[in-house]
This record gives sequence, structure tokens and C-alpha cells, in this order.
Amino acid sequence: MLAKIDNQKFKILVETNALINSNYSDLNSLLTRIVESATLLCEGEASSLLLLNRETGNLHFEVSVGGAGSALKRFSVKMGEGIAGWVALNNRSIIVEDAQNDKRHLVDIAKAIDFPTKGILAVPMRVKDECVGVLQLINKKDGKKFTQEDLEWLEIFATQAGIAVVNARSLEAAQGKIAQLQEQLSSELDGNTVIAKSPAIIEKFEIVDRVAKTDSSVLILGESGVGKEIFAERIHIKSPRRKKPFVKVNCAAIPEGLLESELFGHVKGAFTSAVASRLGRFELADGGTIFLDEIGELSLGLQAKLLRVIQEKSFEKVGSDHTITVDVRILAATNRDIEKQVESGAFRSDLYYRLNVLPLFIPPLRQRPEDILPLAELFLEKFNMKAQSSFTGFSGDAVETMLAYPWPGNVRELENCIERACIIGKGEIIEAEDLLLKTSLSPVMSKDGNRNLKTAEKIFKTRFIKQVLDENHGNQTETARVLDIQRTYLSKLMRELDISIPRSN
Repeated sequence: MLAKIDNQKFKILVETNALINSNYSDLNSLLTRIVESATLLCEGEASSLLLLNRETGNLHFEVSVGGAGSALKRFSVKMGEGIAGWVALNNRSIIVEDAQNDKRHLVDIAKAIDFPTKGILAVPMRVKDECVGVLQLINKKDGKKFTQEDLEWLEIFATQAGIAVVNARSLEAAQGKIAQLQEQLSSELDGNTVIAKSPAIIEKFEIVDRVAKTDSSVLILGESGVGKEIFAERIHIKSPRRKKPFVKVNCAAIPEGLLESELFGHVKGAFTSAVASRLGRFELADGGTIFLDEIGELSLGLQAKLLRVIQEKSFEKVGSDHTITVDVRILAATNRDIEKQVESGAFRSDLYYRLNVLPLFIPPLRQRPEDILPLAELFLEKFNMKAQSSFTGFSGDAVETMLAYPWPGNVRELENCIERACIIGKGEIIEAEDLLLKTSLSPVMSKDGNRNLKTAEKIFKTRFIKQVLDENHGNQTETARVLDIQRTYLSKLMRELDISIPRSN
């Protein structure tokens, strides 16, 4: 036990404890302060702290102060090698009075740093009785020898250093986990399940980034399953409202009798089952964005109320005459031909023009074949994790099948197809039969041909463009319209793919 604690030593000990409980963001600085305090208290000429790397089994000089300087940091010792290695291996403290004549002493390191070593005091840094490093002092000042009291003091500082190391590593691990979760959340919110490989989708993303900065209504058009909801999420995340709620409503999934209450809320007693007042989706979205999917399913009565919300930003709950004002950006989507609905009177023209300030058409998957394989690979990775499978990719026949298939259900159908394949597939790769797709087109490549993905895409695009050109009697303007690409880009593709239009006789 320590004989007694004088005021100076007690002060150093308290200050060191305060350091350990303050900041772990710079572990090296914290350990350096601990080693400096121990060196001062035990009157050493030099000192060093070595940390154990469990993977390599080596001790690395993490901190070095005093005459030895920073030259020690380029060295490492094996478990059991040298005085420090012996201490780590045996998990015991030691006082070496004559280091030069101790066979465990590493003379080569002392010569390399040009620092004569006489006496060494070394103690293990323990965490739950397990050695994680070594704290050692070299040469006591004025030719004195290290004492048992010095050893006990150094063991206290070694314990403090061990606590600092464990706490700092725990903090680092926690921060890493938090960063990982934040990145995952950011990726999910950023709509990264839409793969932007095709020029058509890249162009849509550019439009989204521009319209997101505004507060205008956006009408997203496209077939079922093309990813309209994801584009709506992207608009919200890229907008100044991104820190506020993003509320989704599928107008086709809610019975018409309940939809008004769902959108605008109701007061207690408004109808038979209204046993308590309820907030509507518009109130929940206040300050943020509301996404009305399948807007074409709204009745004319609800269309009128929605028009008022857009114009006046106000409404009344079901069963109430109290007007509520909200600040909500409206995004809407439909897979219907909304213009035909307007012509037939099924959809109000004034509401249509209010919603259609910034129209955004999402082309079907069959018109952007460049996205098929990247999306398939993304879904394969997703369902590998979900189904605990380990498929490494797709066979050539599977690639050909996916590229030839028209995907009437678009991205949603592709996702379901890959999930099904991950469940029923048996080999290391997904085979064509695992996809359970039927296509009338013959394979785009022969069995002995070049079967890499780039070639498959090129051959499929060539066939597809030729087919659409043929359907439109060689009219490139109409073909570009059907493909939903610029006329100039079609000409570029035709040159790259060596597609020519036969001259009429």
C-alpha cells in the first residue's frame, strides 16, 4: 500500500481523474497527459505507453515522452518480447534496476533511439483483469532507483489509462454506429431505390432537383409500379420542407366514406363511430408535404374540398364549422389518363390545372432498359439479406430474359420477381427459370456469344429501338416520343448501335 499521499501527488491524481471524465475525442492527447502526470509524480526521465493489438499480438508505442522522444513510435514489440512484452504476457508489474544486464531488455531499441537505459518500471494496463497495454518509466532522476511506492503509483495511472482507452473506444464504436444509422436513414429518405442509369430518369432527377426548391404543386404521372411515390419523397427531401412531415395518402386504398375524415379529420360525434376527435392528414402534414397517390380516384365532392385547400390553405373537419389553416405542399400522382378524365367530367378541370403546375411523367421500365439490370442487382442485394441467401449474380440466360421481358408491372414487378427468385433459387446465381417470366422474344445472344452484361444491354437496345422504329414506319420523331427521349439522343443511339432505316423503293 502507499505509505502516504502528499498534497502535490494528490493534486496530480485528482487532475488526471478529471481529465478521464472530460473528453475522449482525442485519445492520444488524453493518454499523453496521463503519462506526463505519471512521469512527473514518479520522477522518471522518460516514459512510454504501449497498446496491445489483439489481431497481431504486437505492442505498439502509442505515447512517448521525455528523453526517448517520438522516435519510439516507429517501433513495436511482440508479446513476451522485451520488458514491456514480458509484462503484457505475464500481466504483472516489474522493477528492473539494471536493465543493461537483464536478458529481457531490448538493447537494439535503446541504441536506435540513443537513450541509455538503466532502470525500468513497467506495469500492465488492465481492463477487467485483462492486459490491454503497458505503461513504463525509464530511469529515475538523479540516479535514484524506482521504489515499490513508485510502482503502486504507476499502477494507479495505468488503471486510469486503461479506463480512458476503453471509454474512448466505446465512444468511437457508438459514434460509428450512429453515423451508419444516419447514413442508412439518409439513403432511404433520399430515394436511392430509383436507379438513374437511363437518360430518361437522369433527366427526371434533374427536374426533381429544380422543382423541389419551389413550393408549387406537382402532378406525377406514370403507370402503376414505376416509382411515383419515391419521386415524391425525393422532392420532399430536396425541398426546404425536408425537416417537416412527409405524409402519404393512397386515395384508392381508403373507402370513399372514410376518405374525407382521413384527409381532414373529424370531431367527436361527427358520425356513429366517431367516439373521439381525430387529426386529419393535412393537419399532420402542416409545415411539410402531403402526397396524394391515385388522385384520380377522388370523388367530385372531395375534389372541391381539395381545391379549396390548395387555394385558401384552409378546411373544416367533418362535423365542425371551425376553419383550420395549414401550410402544406401538395404532391399528387395518378396512373390514369387524367386529361381524359377532365374531358369526360370525372375530374374537375380547375383542380387539374392547380395540381398540374409542374407535371412530371415517369416513363415505364420497358422504355428505360438501362435501368433493368442495375435495379435487379440492387434488389438481389436487398433480398439476399432478407432471405439470408448468398446469390452472387445472374446467369446469362437470366439477364437475357429480364432484358427481353416487357415488365407491365414496372419496377414493382421487377422487385417482386427478384424476391421470388431469391426464395426458389437453388444455385449460386439466379437462373432464368428462377425468374418465372414468360417472354415471346428469343434470346438476344447465342449460347457461344459474348455474354457479358454490357453486350446484352447493347444488343437488347438495338433490337428494341429497331422494333419501335418499325412500328412507327421509320419516323424518328415519333419513335423518340414513344421512347420518351430527345430526338437528338435517338440519332446518337442509332449511330452508336449502327441502326439504319431502310430506304423505301
